[in-house]
Amino acid sequence: MRVRQLLPLIGALFALYIIWGSTYFAISIGVASWPPMMMAGVRFLSAGILLMSFLLLTGHKLPARRPLLNACLIGVLLLAVGNGFVTIAEHQHVPSGIAAVMVATVPLFTLCFSRLFGINTRKLEWLGIAIGLAGIILLNSGGNLSGNPWGALLILIGSISWAFGSVYGSRIELPTGMMAGAVEMLAAGIVLMCASLLSGERMTQWPTLSGFLAVGYLAVFGSLIAINAYMYLIRNVSPAVATSYAYVNPVVAVLLGTSFGGESLSGVEWLALGIIIFAVVLVTLGKTLFPVRATAKPCRSEE
Repeated sequence: MRVRQLLPLIGALFALYIIWGSTYFAISIGVASWPPMMMAGVRFLSAGILLMSFLLLTGHKLPARRPLLNACLIGVLLLAVGNGFVTIAEHQHVPSGIAAVMVATVPLFTLCFSRLFGINTRKLEWLGIAIGLAGIILLNSGGNLSGNPWGALLILIGSISWAFGSVYGSRIELPTGMMAGAVEMLAAGIVLMCASLLSGERMTQWPTLSGFLAVGYLAVFGSLIAINAYMYLIRNVSPAVATSYAYVNPVVAVLLGTSFGGESLSGVEWLALGIIIFAVVLVTLGKTLFPVRATAKPCRSEE
């Protein structure tokens, strides 16, 4: 592979591995001085406005009605519910590392929803799902999540919503290129800001400097850069490589949370982390690690 092709690939993988892994820690910093839905709404609304403005100024046109509405729906499923619920859970003192471990189950739920849409599932992949569910149960049996069932439930619902949105989004017509991401972020930002208003969220004091920097980091790096990096990988590498962030992000998030956020994991939670990551690796790389042997069919002799 040429250097010109290798550098963008390395940059995109770095963005997904490190940046998306660090967003959980950034969220924990932000929610210390922001109401959760308001912060998530500001994040996606500002990122969506920036990206949409760039696209319109560079000659792109708004999509037709159907792909526009489809993108709005996917934005709500993935970003407003999927990421928004994680933000609310971290505001309820779920450690950022634990939140990332729970979100790592997305590929497992994605596989389940793929089955509903007629995509065949191997026994090996069902084994991965069973192992992952065992890891979730173990994670919730003690430690940080045992005393916060609502936080665990929020992250679980958010993960299911992200998984369903990912599968459904691949079956419907969406805007092309970066326009899809712009519409999705705008729709999620509007929904989250409305939810913040209706739920009675209020700013009791002006956010701290670290709170503003966290939102800025999430908008620019976590949304604009990382999402476009993911789209680049989807177009240029195998799905197994593109989705490999799912088992790298929890490790990054846990290391950041324990090193800089004062978080701690019990022995049971470390074990659950290993089990869930193993399950995700089994599901995402199972076809590569254990390919199905082709069965040779006997040839009929010509008469």
